[in-house]
Amino acid sequence: MTDPAPSKPQPSLFIPHGGGPCFFMPDPHGVWRGMERYLRGLAASLPEHPRAILIVSGHWESRGFAFTGAERPGLIYDYYGFPPHTYEITYPVPGAPWLAERAAGLLRAANLPAAIDPERGLDHGVFVPMKVAFPEADIPLVQMALDASLDPALHLRAGEALAPLREEGVLIIGSGMSFHNLRVYGDPRAAEPSALFDRWLTGAAQADGGERAALLSQWTQAPFARFCHPREEHLMPLMVAAGASAAPGRHAYGEVVLGGAVSGYSFA
Repeated sequence: MTDPAPSKPQPSLFIPHGGGPCFFMPDPHGVWRGMERYLRGLAASLPEHPRAILIVSGHWESRGFAFTGAERPGLIYDYYGFPPHTYEITYPVPGAPWLAERAAGLLRAANLPAAIDPERGLDHGVFVPMKVAFPEADIPLVQMALDASLDPALHLRAGEALAPLREEGVLIIGSGMSFHNLRVYGDPRAAEPSALFDRWLTGAAQADGGERAALLSQWTQAPFARFCHPREEHLMPLMVAAGASAAPGRHAYGEVVLGGAVSGYSFA
């Protein structure tokens, strides 16, 4: 028996995933609570319950694109120095080997390299925000790797190739951080540079597909680009999400976190 056809396409999203297991630790100053509220509201913002989720995290890179293929993916606690209970977090979400095959096929049809890794689990850029957004862990999920080149145009092309999945009920999520410079978190000198970069990034995301791709491909020309992203792995998930839609993006979340401007976007 096949799943019924979805009545509306799913959007593609770019979400912030916070710092390590931040949503599952005491937060007396409320640093992460605004981001947590945004993530908790994701399910209600969707047109209907997703058939599956394809999520690309800033914490997995491979030579060529890759997808998790396990029926029951484990978790990778790829953060360090946190309380013991954060290494006991569970998220028993089912995998979706059929989606891994479908996604890999779409990339290969677009002449992009793609492989399936049947062993790899889900890193914290996936299970931490997904446990907040979809706590029931009942939506089959596949994680996608970034290509190690971190070429923005390549990741935009990958998103474009994956766009048909949205019509098939698959929610595409890019999980990263629009500001990611660990050396200046909490430094008041980060406020103005991050705000200027955030303003540019939001303008680029809100452009339509063709103009957006041209702008995002040249993201290093944005104000304070390398200050905000000394290395761009946390920005590349945005490229996949943005590439999966031709419609103008919507600024879905914005907040100053630890002195840096952080945003999330939705692409219909």
